[in-house]
Amino acid sequence: MLRVIAQSARIIRLNDEGEDTLKGLVLSGGKGTRLYPLTYTRAKQLIPVANKPILFRVIEAIRDAGITEIGVVTGDTAAEIQEAVGNGSRWGVEITYIPQEAPLGLAHAVKIARDFIGDERFVMFLGDNVIQGGISPLIADFANHPEWNSQIVLTRVHRPEQYGVAELTSDGRVARLIEKPQQPPSNLALVGIYMFDQHIFQATEEIQPSFRGELEITDAIQWLIDHGYTVYPHIHKGWWIDTGRPDDMLTANSHVLDELKPHVHGYVDSGSQVDSRVTIERGAQIVNSVVRGPAIIGENTKIINSYIGPFTSIYHDVVVENSEIERSIVLEHSSICNIPTRLQDSLIGRHAQVGISAARPKTIKLHLGDHSRLELI
Repeated sequence: MLRVIAQSARIIRLNDEGEDTLKGLVLSGGKGTRLYPLTYTRAKQLIPVANKPILFRVIEAIRDAGITEIGVVTGDTAAEIQEAVGNGSRWGVEITYIPQEAPLGLAHAVKIARDFIGDERFVMFLGDNVIQGGISPLIADFANHPEWNSQIVLTRVHRPEQYGVAELTSDGRVARLIEKPQQPPSNLALVGIYMFDQHIFQATEEIQPSFRGELEITDAIQWLIDHGYTVYPHIHKGWWIDTGRPDDMLTANSHVLDELKPHVHGYVDSGSQVDSRVTIERGAQIVNSVVRGPAIIGENTKIINSYIGPFTSIYHDVVVENSEIERSIVLEHSSICNIPTRLQDSLIGRHAQVGISAARPKTIKLHLGDHSRLELI
C-alpha cells in the first residue's frame, strides 16, 4: 500500500545497534519546462536515460548506499510518479510520498518532510540528477563523522559563474555559498545532493523566501554556517549531469550507455551487424541492420533495414525502418520510417511518428506541439 505523509507526531527510528538510521529524500516535483514538449505529458524524472527512468536510477543509488526508507516529494505529476514507482518493493525499499502544494523551493521540500524524517540524518537527492559512481562514498563519509551537521556535494566546473559556488575555509569546511557569482571564489559548484541532520529544520523555519518566492536550500545551508554548525564538502571527481535541458539529457544518456554491461536477449538475424557494446532487450528484433554501440534497443522494438549509431537509446515498442539514428533518445511506441537523412542529437517523444510517405507526391508531414524544434538540413 502506498503511504502519503500526514501531520503526525515525529518519531526516531533506531537500527538493531540502537543507532540512528539514515533516510533518503528525493525531490520529484519540478515541471521540467526546459524539456518541453516532452514534459507536457510526462514527469521529467521519468524520462529514461539508457532505457531506465532517471528517478529509478536515483532510487537505486540511494538503495545501493544502504538506505531503505525513502521519501519522494511530488508536485503536479504526483499521480504519474506514484504509478511508476509504486511502493518501492521492486528495489527492496519503502517509499513514502510527500505532496508539495506548489514549487516553493528545495528548503520548503525539506521543511514539509519533517514528519517523515524525524530526528534522523538524511540524504537529499534531486530526482533529475545523474551522477557517476553513485552516492555510497558520500553516505559512508557522512556516517563516519557524526559531529558534522551537513555535507554537500561539490564538483569542479569550467564556468563556475553559472552555478552556485562554495568557498572553503583553510581547514576544509564550507565557509560561504554564492549563487552565480560574477567573480567566483572557487570552481567548486553545488551538485544536487546534500546530507543533513535535524538542525536543517530550524534553518528552514528561520530563512525567508528569496526574490523568486522560494525557500532556497543555499540560504538554509548558509544559515547553518552562520550559526556555528559544521558543513563539510564532498568533492565528486566523476561526471555529474543535471538533466534539465535536452543537450544535458543526451550527454547523460551517452555517459550511462558507456557504463552499461552489454547483453543480447533479443533476436539478431544473420544479415545484421551488432557490435559488442550494444544491449538488446527481450523481444527486440534486429533485421538487416547495423547497430554500433554504446547503444541500447528496448523490449519488443524492431530495427529493420536501418543504422543505429553510438550513444543512442531506443525505448520499448518502437519501430525504426529504412532510417539512420545517432546520439539520440527515442521514447516508447514511436515509429521512425523512411527518413532520407540521419537523425542525430534528437529527442523523440512517446507515440511519435516520423517519416516520409513512400507514395507520391513525397512530402514531409509534421504534427509538432508547442516549444518543438525542427531542423531540416
